[in-house]
This record gives sequence, C-alpha cells and structure tokens, in this order.
Amino acid sequence: MAARKRRRPSTKSHRKTRREPAWTRLSDEDLLNVRFCDLKVSLRSPPIQRAMRNIYSELKRRGIRLRPHVWLSVEWFSPDGIPGIAIPFYMAHPRLMRLERQIMGEVEGGNANWLMRILRHEVGHAIDNAFRLRRRKGWRKTFGKASAPYPDMYRVRPASRSYVLHLGHWYAQSHPTEDFAETFAVWMQPKSRWRREYQGWPALAKLEYVDWLMNEIRGEKPRVDNRDFVEPLSDNTRTLGEHYRNKQARYEIDVPDAYDLRLKRVFGKRTPGKRNLRASTFVRESRPQLERLLMRRSRLYPYLVHHVLRAVIQRCRELDLVVDTSKREAKRAVLGLLERIMLDILRRDQERYTL
Repeated sequence: MAARKRRRPSTKSHRKTRREPAWTRLSDEDLLNVRFCDLKVSLRSPPIQRAMRNIYSELKRRGIRLRPHVWLSVEWFSPDGIPGIAIPFYMAHPRLMRLERQIMGEVEGGNANWLMRILRHEVGHAIDNAFRLRRRKGWRKTFGKASAPYPDMYRVRPASRSYVLHLGHWYAQSHPTEDFAETFAVWMQPKSRWRREYQGWPALAKLEYVDWLMNEIRGEKPRVDNRDFVEPLSDNTRTLGEHYRNKQARYEIDVPDAYDLRLKRVFGKRTPGKRNLRASTFVRESRPQLERLLMRRSRLYPYLVHHVLRAVIQRCRELDLVVDTSKREAKRAVLGLLERIMLDILRRDQERYTL
C-alpha cells in the first residue's frame, strides 16, 4: 500500500480579511453626506476592545461587580439611570478618527491614555447609576445634590484645591455628579498615588470617601441592571455633516460684541498721534504661546482655542484697539479673558449636552 502523500502546509493565510466599507474611500466632503445609520460600524475596533478589557479588569481587581455595557453614539456620555457608556462613532474606525481630527482639531480619546481617562470618568457615572450612590446621605454631604441644575454660569476657580484634576477644564467644578465621576476616576487609576498627590487638599476628603464607598459596595450586586441603549448610532438618520455643523455651532460666540467691555479693559483705544501696537497684531503674534498655555495648562479643546482666538483677533481689529500697557501685562490679561470666554462656551455646552 503506497504511503499517503502529506499535503504541504500553505505559507499563505486562509483567513478572510474583512472588507473595508465603501465610505472609507470617500473624500471628506462626500463622507460628510453619509448618514450615521449607514456607517454600519461596530465595537470591534481594537482600541475599544483593548480599553474595555482593561476597564473590566480594573473593576474586577477592585471587587466591583459592575460591567458597564457600551454602545456607539455621537458623543461620550453615560445617561442618568443607565449603568452604561456611549462611545463616539469616530472611535470605531481610523477613517472616522481622521475626519474628526480634520474638522475639530483633535480626537477626544484618540490615544490609549486619554481613552482610559475618559472611560474611568464614564464608569464613575455608571457606578453611580448602578448602585444609586447619589441617594446616600454621605454622597450628598460630600459632593452635593445630584438633582441640582447645572449653574447658569460655569464659574471656575482654577486655584481651588477642593476638586481633583483629571479630564481638564476644571470639569469637577461644573456639577456634583461630575465631581463624583472625576474623583472616582482619580481613585480608580491603577497605582494611583492620590493620597500623596492630594495631601493637604480639601479634595483628599472626597477621595477618601470614594475609597470607603467602593469598599462598602465591594462584592455587591448592582441594584440597577438597565441594559438600554440611548441614542444609538444605528437609529441616527442625521448625516455626519449635520452633526459637525451642530458641533461647531456649540463653540460659537452668541453675540460678537458680548466681550467688548472686557476687551476694552485689556486694551486701549487708538489715540491720534501715538503709534501703539495694534491689539489684533499683538494677539496674532502671541497666538502660538497663548495656544500652548490654553491647551496644556487648561486642557482646552484645540478647536475651541483656535476659534476663540480668531474671533478675538477680528473683534480687536473692528474696535481698533491697541496695546497701551506692557506686553507682559497685556499677555496675562488677554490669557485670562480667553479662558473666561472659553469656559463660558463650555458651560453653555454642558447645559445643552450634560453627561
């Protein structure tokens, strides 16, 4: 009996490669005409899969039984009453991330570290919902009433040590639920040295309360197990273009002359016979340094920074303002004004789109 000839193993992989959707080959202009529901994207994106495995692992190590469910939507959020997390559509595909960066100047959560920071914040909201933590007397005493409306003015105290610093924009100061989510995120971070980093800060008491509270619910079954999806991408019939027009509009300054009085306090009016430096020229020349300070120190969105700087330069030109103090004083004053304008816009944005 002849020996059976063995088949030589193929050097080529027989695994099917997933075909990329047709919209990945479209130009930005054409891609903006595609509806969200027609993207047909999923949560199989490696960055999302990897990040969620890390999140579930961190929760398991902490003894917290909650495993928040996730779905794709248009923004980051965790709805009230639902212990889950909506992940923005652009995280599902590199082509969509490129579009987001092209239009908005950055991708929120676009690198592994940033993605984990955002997810830990959203997990804080999910845990609050799952265990109804906001109903506890200690929670209300530590963070305030969750039912409190977002303030009419998002008045930030950058020097305050009563709040942790996590996502930027002094976000913890905006509302009690955000204060809790930010504090939880700092506490949850592996190898976090929050006791040392916040030593001497009033915010340390909040971290210690969260530490006690998480030990209190350790091993407990969540009280709320609502697996609903809110505003899922598959139900959204808007186009990407409509979405980005609305998103950009959220950063518009409502009234062009809304900050004229403050601008006139920073700069002076042109005096005949004097050759003072134009305020518009000064801000334009200082723009690179102002952008670095606003994005690194205050962690403000690049799109927002660029937009407000353009608006301020244009308004200085229209008002014919000049620098009538030292450049150092003017730079410090205009930086404070730019922060004020941007925080007002962020406050208005949070009132419309609360997490």
